[in-house]
Amino acid sequence: MVAASPFSMRYKKTKAVGIPTIDLSIQNKSEVSRMIVNACEELGFFKVINHGVPEEVIGRMKDEGAQFFGKTMMEKREAGPARPFGYGCKNIGVNGDMGELEYLLLHTNPLDISERSQSINSNDPTKFSCAVNNYVDAVRGLACEILDLAAEGLWVPDKFVFSRLIRDVHSDSVLRLNHYPPSVNEWDPAPSKIGFGEHSDPQILTILTSNDVAGLQICSQDGLWVPVPPDPTSFYVIVGDALQALTNGRFVSSRHRALANSTRQRLSMMYFGAPPLDSWIAPLPEMVSNQNPSLYKPFTWGDFKNAAYSLRLGDTRLDHFKIAI
Repeated sequence: MVAASPFSMRYKKTKAVGIPTIDLSIQNKSEVSRMIVNACEELGFFKVINHGVPEEVIGRMKDEGAQFFGKTMMEKREAGPARPFGYGCKNIGVNGDMGELEYLLLHTNPLDISERSQSINSNDPTKFSCAVNNYVDAVRGLACEILDLAAEGLWVPDKFVFSRLIRDVHSDSVLRLNHYPPSVNEWDPAPSKIGFGEHSDPQILTILTSNDVAGLQICSQDGLWVPVPPDPTSFYVIVGDALQALTNGRFVSSRHRALANSTRQRLSMMYFGAPPLDSWIAPLPEMVSNQNPSLYKPFTWGDFKNAAYSLRLGDTRLDHFKIAI
């Protein structure tokens, strides 16, 4: 995850576009599958409502995040530096990319969460680790439900072909909490302050929620920035690079960014669903035909992850694994 210069981003104007909203409580699951596939093909981004994740689970995670970011800088630095996990501030990755934010990055392995909790909440580490584990379990389940519906909508015989990768006990999934401190200036609709620069997520699927402060934008297929209205009761779903490769480009990995111009602090939480490091990623056979030849070489998630994080945030990673036609 790395960022392009804020100056280059200013050439892209913003426009109002309706964000697809999908109600997961609809009884006709074939219709839900169709809507998910359409959203993944057109924007690679959509909102889900009636998602089934308990409000108290979301609330406890947000409370823990707010309490941590409310600490003094000296206290927060005890949980860092992020290499890659732990507390980080402004520096995004190892390639010099910067943002107007601070963050916590956690591996979703319960043992890792337990160890990190000691420095994140030294007074009551169990309280923090329980909140994280409960939240991860809930959003992982939501991600798997969406991936199963997507596979069904693609008419893939094995409907667990995507979700199996992130349910694996050795999954490389991570949880990231981003905190954007309030700006001293009034809200400016121009992208004068980049909180987190333009990028796509390398993983399979991202499940995102935030507080009620705006800032998230996605890039439409015609290159214009689309503001995403905040909705703290819902989740936004983002297609990642790995899912684009698995579907042979049928699903599009959504490029997005976050602005940091608000006079109120913004807190967002992202679950990045990823496979084990040794898992192979390649277009599914059902996605390949004489008319639609394979676009990508097979690669392991570990190889792709290493390549992705060796690049700048705004670089297009999948191009390095494309098959020359």
